[in-house]
Amino acid sequence: MTQTIAYLGPPGTFSEEAALAYTAGRDARLLPLASIPAVVTAIETEAATAGVLPIENLLEGSVSYTLDLLIHETNLQIAGEIVVPIRQYLLARPGLQLSDIKVLYAHPQSLAQCRRFVERCLPGVATVASLSNSAAPAEALADERPAAAIGTLRAAELVGAAILARDIADSPHNVTRFVVLAREDAPPTGDDKTSFCFGFTREDRPGSLVGALQELAAENINMTKLESRPTRAILGQYIFLVDINGHRRDPHVARALERIRQHTGMLKIFGSYPRWKGANGNHQPLRQGEER
Repeated sequence: MTQTIAYLGPPGTFSEEAALAYTAGRDARLLPLASIPAVVTAIETEAATAGVLPIENLLEGSVSYTLDLLIHETNLQIAGEIVVPIRQYLLARPGLQLSDIKVLYAHPQSLAQCRRFVERCLPGVATVASLSNSAAPAEALADERPAAAIGTLRAAELVGAAILARDIADSPHNVTRFVVLAREDAPPTGDDKTSFCFGFTREDRPGSLVGALQELAAENINMTKLESRPTRAILGQYIFLVDINGHRRDPHVARALERIRQHTGMLKIFGSYPRWKGANGNHQPLRQGEER
């Protein structure tokens, strides 16, 4: 049966790259949608089988919109993760040279990530903000002036743009982590992660947070991520988000989660899912443009 995988569109974005990586080898079609909430709603209403959303970037940190939806607005589960390298390209109409460029289209975040290249190789060039990494190349090609854009390899393929420069981002190691949301999480594989959040419903006491986290140490569970988000109810109160190694069905993980629930009074498990493996079988991301 063909699956429908929703993602934050349009085509040519890093979100599409993550969706393509997730669906490699699957009988699936992609459904680009206009917003993160739209992806969630599509899954909840069964317009889509699953959805791919960004949750964390190496340089920018967590995607708060995705986290807040998981905490407050949906019971969908995380069923997988994908890590995508953020490789940026300078794209233009075929026949243009770097020295010809007078206008640069770019998503503001991408422009910030490529600041060094732009300042050194395109000094004085006017910049125009675009809504996405796929919209920028299309707008550059439609401009009658000699224009270029910062975009993805996939976007270049879609609009027929030429590549003037490759890997122009300031950081060569930048990646974005995406999660796959579905109505159920994934079964144990032996190499899994579990994501959850907890908060304190009782009056704050010294050592509350330490006491909850010590339950992980007591079961020899490795915590790979800890951060906080406002509760949206009382100023100064926070919900803590945690990623750990292991599946929620593993006996030692189940014991620790139950004791954390008793400590805190509020625990929401977002799901357990296989850790992302790159093309070489290690925990490394695929490079854009590599065969899958």
